Amino acid sequence: LMNEDIRIHSWPCSYYLDTGKQWVSGRLSLTPVAIKFTADKTGELLVDFHLSGISEIKKESSNLIFSSLTILEKNTKHWFSSLQPNRNVVFNILEHFWREQLLSSQGAGAEAAALQTTKGKELTGLMTGSQKRLEDTAKVLHYQGEQFDNIMKGLNKIEGDMDVADRLLTELESPSWWPFSSMFWKGPLEVKPKETATVSNSKNQEGILSRIPVIITHRTDSNVKPGKFTLFASGLEISDCNSQLIHRFESKDVDDIRVHTPYEISVRQRFIGRPDTSYRLLSAKMPEVIPILEMQFSKKIQFLEDALGFGGARKSPQVDLGTSIWQAATGLLGGVVQPGSPVGSTEGMDKDQVQLQKHEKVSQEEAKELKQILKKLKGLALETEAELERQDEALDSITTSVDRTTLNIHKQNRRIKKLT
Repeated sequence: LMNEDIRIHSWPCSYYLDTGKQWVSGRLSLTPVAIKFTADKTGELLVDFHLSGISEIKKESSNLIFSSLTILEKNTKHWFSSLQPNRNVVFNILEHFWREQLLSSQGAGAEAAALQTTKGKELTGLMTGSQKRLEDTAKVLHYQGEQFDNIMKGLNKIEGDMDVADRLLTELESPSWWPFSSMFWKGPLEVKPKETATVSNSKNQEGILSRIPVIITHRTDSNVKPGKFTLFASGLEISDCNSQLIHRFESKDVDDIRVHTPYEISVRQRFIGRPDTSYRLLSAKMPEVIPILEMQFSKKIQFLEDALGFGGARKSPQVDLGTSIWQAATGLLGGVVQPGSPVGSTEGMDKDQVQLQKHEKVSQEEAKELKQILKKLKGLALETEAELERQDEALDSITTSVDRTTLNIHKQNRRIKKLT
């Protein structure tokens, strides 16, 4: 589970302390579930409340208080002023996390609901997350498979063209008395097809792996704006609230992705002689996206100090991809025993299905749902394994074809030099 005490952001500001009728300097901090204010002089925590308790966040001003931010929490209005870098930045980020907290299952009343969560619901949530990540993996592999197929088509066409060139070179090398030699001087350029290997327009056809609301910062600008972050198998897109494209990174153009915290990343493309293209993205939903980014950009993603714990947690069976997910799924679900089934009966059960027979609070409906998810996970795991094997064979074929084509090109170059 994500550490709820992690600090997402903090800003220097002043807080109006109603009991003392004075402004106190300090820092306003945001965690995944709460807002806090700590006084600079005393270090005292003057404000600490859950995001779900907020009913309104507004930008306000009066005759005495200018450029202030107010937060209405359980009929208490909290005033913050002198916000740095500016009020709009703080407002946009706080409003984003507040809205996402209300929309999520951890919104109002989540703490009470969590106490009543049964073991079956926990397992269902875990397995559903694992299923989603396997589905994302399958989408990426499917797209990769299409690219391999296109490469193979292109290589097959090149080999066909090489055969034509080889035949024409043979004609050109024929003795001078060969009656048709003059005809083939005009032949090569006309006979050789000029088409290049066609690649399907996957941008319009490929599915969306994930789309989340984000707060966007471009380069080192102090201003931020809300928008959307979309992940495709072939790249990343950043758009504004009206779905107007701000920037698209093709996968090959991404030079590095830095994970600053589990909620904030930066994506960069480097250039020589001009500024890099860099965007910093903050989102309450970012923990859902980082595992997909880690899968797509494993050699380009970097977990910075504040995110190292999150990177380590990714290696746990709960959120890892591939075999560990499968082992976690079978291990957890194998022990679910439906009410009414003979206790201690293990006949017909897989050897992975014995671990959690002592788990309590798993209803018949939950057990049935868990078994259905396990069945889907089995199918996805088998499909993923088969696709990986197919792509491995395709890579071998591509390597062999490239080597063969390269050898043919060298041979034909030598023959052309002799002719000239």
